[in-house]
Amino acid sequence: MRQDLLLSNTKNKAHHAPERAVIYCRVSSKRQANDGAGLESQEHRCREHAAEHGYVVDAVFPDDVSGSGDFMNRPGMVALLAYLDAMKTERPSDKYVVIFDDLKRYARDTEFHLKLRRIMAARGARRECLNYNFDETPEGKFVETIFAAQGELEREQNGRQTVQKMRARLEQGFWVFKAPEGYTYKKSKAGGKILIPDPLLGPIVKEALEGFASGHFASQVEVKRFLESKPDFPKTKRKGEVLNTRITRLLNQPIYAGYVSAPNWDISIRPGHHEPLISKATYQKIQDRLKEKPHAPVRKDIHEDFPLRGFATCADCNVPYRSGWSKGKTKRYAYYTCQTKGCASYGKSIRKERIEGDFEAMLKTMRPTQGIVVMLKAMVDRAWDIKAEHLVALKTSLNDDLKAIEEQLDVFLERIIESSSTSVTRAYERKIADLDKEKLLLEEKIENLSSKKVKKSFTKGDALELSVKFLSNPCKIWETGDLALRKLVLRLAFFGPMMYHRKEGILNTKKSLPFSILESIQEGDFKMVRAPGLEPGQPKAEGF
Repeated sequence: MRQDLLLSNTKNKAHHAPERAVIYCRVSSKRQANDGAGLESQEHRCREHAAEHGYVVDAVFPDDVSGSGDFMNRPGMVALLAYLDAMKTERPSDKYVVIFDDLKRYARDTEFHLKLRRIMAARGARRECLNYNFDETPEGKFVETIFAAQGELEREQNGRQTVQKMRARLEQGFWVFKAPEGYTYKKSKAGGKILIPDPLLGPIVKEALEGFASGHFASQVEVKRFLESKPDFPKTKRKGEVLNTRITRLLNQPIYAGYVSAPNWDISIRPGHHEPLISKATYQKIQDRLKEKPHAPVRKDIHEDFPLRGFATCADCNVPYRSGWSKGKTKRYAYYTCQTKGCASYGKSIRKERIEGDFEAMLKTMRPTQGIVVMLKAMVDRAWDIKAEHLVALKTSLNDDLKAIEEQLDVFLERIIESSSTSVTRAYERKIADLDKEKLLLEEKIENLSSKKVKKSFTKGDALELSVKFLSNPCKIWETGDLALRKLVLRLAFFGPMMYHRKEGILNTKKSLPFSILESIQEGDFKMVRAPGLEPGQPKAEGF
């Protein structure tokens, strides 16, 4: 009798031993996890449920990813299943309860809901939901499947509705995706959000885009280095660099010119309601430069130390010199070297100080006298007036082109209405999209040609000051400027490379047209132009 009583007490203690539980919480995005109290409130309610039923909570597994798709893509759920596997090995007698707040937090995809149910059952885990009672009878499983299918239907309907709203906003000219670098979102008075330039990153992106368009940055590599030199521009966490794909995306993104488009949704390019960082003409220059033949990348370890690399060529083989550092006993030495096999100068090195010193000495000779500077100012002044007259004529021509494009658009729209062929209609739509791009560019060109905008943005005085400053002393810019400015001096002051002989020095440099003209005037190598209409005298024929 006493033995039966002890056995009964042991069974009662085992029966009343508290069950162990784990809690699963999920929100659909990191923003919900950071901005709201979704995860915390779910955990609080689940802990109350566990306390009410006498469960001991071992761990909490949160997730902040979307509820659709494979649950194995959720780190929290993967960790929960791994924990159940570990406990099954360590404490096989313990049975676990998995608690979650709502059935939609569990899975919103019917296929994965049923799969997850089987996986937890195989681990001996019982599921409990705060707003749904699981029933393992055939009827209960059927009802659970219906609820899972309903959740999937709601998710897909919500997704379709979201896409429809985003598409409608895009068609109206509003950006709806993640704000690109240089922009941020701001609530609009008319409803929704609108892009505005980021006060910190906007100027950096603008400088990068305009620098590439103007040639200040000769390649995408230089744009990459420029952005990497800016501490505020976001970089990869591991290497602290800007990926090449981001540079390509940055240069190809029409949103910076005030456009919006979504080719994957068949939404053609159109004017946006946000403030552009660059002009449409600048964007077009970028696209034209991207289509050019790419230049060889500049080596990152030496590009700053050898500004003449790629410009100075060997006089014997006309191939650009290579450059690099040579280590001596006490210090390092910089050299330009010909590495063309078969060349008379193959393997011969020239000290950096010598070749760059000769180049700077040549630059110093490219300074006109004071009298030529006065003449230069008069020439720039006259050129500005001629340009202004040309702009008036150009504006008239652009207006005529714009009118012609609008007439073509009307014709193609009428053809689309009359056409019954799908392929023909699509061809007309592509043509209309191309004409819309041309129309937008023409409209911006006409706007930029207005006298008020030209006067405000760049005056005759500005042109005179910049032109004379550069032409009168390019060496000063070379000595005080960074690598990008030095490269700009090479492109503007010379037409072609500089041939340099290791013994004789500079042999040949083709100066650009402005410097060639100034040099001819300064040396007096010019003649008066004959008056129009006068022909050279002809010898008289005999008898006259």
